[in-house]
Amino acid sequence: MTHLPRSRFLIPTSVALLGATISAAVAQEANPKDEEAGVRESVVKIYSTTRLPEPMRPWQKAGPQEASGTGVVIDGKRILTNAHVVLYSSQLFVQPNGSGDKLPAKVKAIAPEVDLAILTLDDESFFEKRLPLPRAERLPAIKANVLVYGYPTGGSSLSLTKGIVSRIEFAPLGAGGAGLRIQIDAAINPGNSGGPVLVDGKMIGLAFSRLGGGDNIGYIIPTEEIDLFLQDVADGTYQGKPMIFDSMQTFENPALQVKLGVKKATGMIVTEPFESTPDYPLKKWDIVTQVGDREIDNVGMVQLEGDLRVRFQYLVQKLAKNGKLPLTIVREGKTSKIELPVGNDHGDLIRSLRGGYPPYFIYGPIVFSKATAEYMSLIERNPGLLTVFSFIGSPLVTRRGDRRAVGDEELVIVSSPMFPHRIAKGYSPPLAKVVKSVNGTRIKNLRHLVETLRDLKDRFVLIDFDDRNSETIVFDRNEVLEATEEILSDNSVRRQYSEEFDAIWKK
Repeated sequence: MTHLPRSRFLIPTSVALLGATISAAVAQEANPKDEEAGVRESVVKIYSTTRLPEPMRPWQKAGPQEASGTGVVIDGKRILTNAHVVLYSSQLFVQPNGSGDKLPAKVKAIAPEVDLAILTLDDESFFEKRLPLPRAERLPAIKANVLVYGYPTGGSSLSLTKGIVSRIEFAPLGAGGAGLRIQIDAAINPGNSGGPVLVDGKMIGLAFSRLGGGDNIGYIIPTEEIDLFLQDVADGTYQGKPMIFDSMQTFENPALQVKLGVKKATGMIVTEPFESTPDYPLKKWDIVTQVGDREIDNVGMVQLEGDLRVRFQYLVQKLAKNGKLPLTIVREGKTSKIELPVGNDHGDLIRSLRGGYPPYFIYGPIVFSKATAEYMSLIERNPGLLTVFSFIGSPLVTRRGDRRAVGDEELVIVSSPMFPHRIAKGYSPPLAKVVKSVNGTRIKNLRHLVETLRDLKDRFVLIDFDDRNSETIVFDRNEVLEATEEILSDNSVRRQYSEEFDAIWKK
């Protein structure tokens, strides 16, 4: 499955005219004219200029890229779209259907985890003649006829495609998030992202991705997930959905059933509880048999309405109250009910930037930053580099899936090749090395590194790295401070550090 890239909007005129002709012909046939006109007025084209982060050059942003997607008017004078359409946007414009005007927009709320975002306009008169689309209150039936609106590649006017609902399941939606996902067989292409999908005149969700290499296999985010997102961001920030982080396995194998002394119980077996404290309600070898009043089968599925079966984790977002989830478990042959703590933060040591830019600190020829999911994605594209890191025991490999030991723990890395300067003579490039200590002080996070370097009084600075094959880098402290200014000037680097370290370093 791949998210739809935002379509480039420099399209050959002949292709645009052909797309417009086909779109118009399909649209006239699909719905009554009045209803069709109302839907069309509520669907907009989104133009975005993005500046992505440069994880290996964190002091700068990537060059601007122009792209487009789709959005839809919802209640509250807002426009709903996909997060990946507007993520890292430096400029945003909204263009109404049938108009040449492009209205400035801004991101009001965004959640990359569920791939949803809300836009607002400075000129709210736009919404006077463009009513919000009504959202369906229930999931659509399998085989229900759907209409997909959007601005995909191949034309400049609003496009309409038809299909049916093929499947409903609980699956990944965005960066580390999961939720209900509806599969349809209507054509979805780059630029469709954020466009509404309708059944019987009501929006059942937003188009957001397609299966790469598949034949008309597209996915939409249902209104149930949209409603949860809108409730979450009512205070202006996205907190995230409650989730279970305990590790579990299926209960299919007969030997497992014999070992646990049960024959008829169904459910999932806890292999590693999320917490190991004595008062944590789940223990290893517990069988989780029910979530709320729904039975969990031996492959982790629960039965919903009709023939719909989904992973039991779907019910967490529906049943959790005040951070607690009702479960029924079997432990050593005895059945009991528990309240399991659930949250929205797994506590990952290596986290996503979630729409932000990487922090950095330049000290002499070395650029320090923190390990992020985006940085790791660059390393993981190089199998040879991963092999080397595994061999030397780099924490980027050995701690890749770890949780933070404390709440503010980070892996501080050398994010970039060293800047050329005489004080770096003879040292091997420490690119992607994890900092272990500075002058014997164990480094906890990037802020701690900056504070440690700031407070040094020793003549020499000793930087050690956390693996089995690293040399110690030694600088004269006064020389490295002087060299920093030279390096910034020679390489046209505007700032020595990202904004959050300004007060810390100057102190």
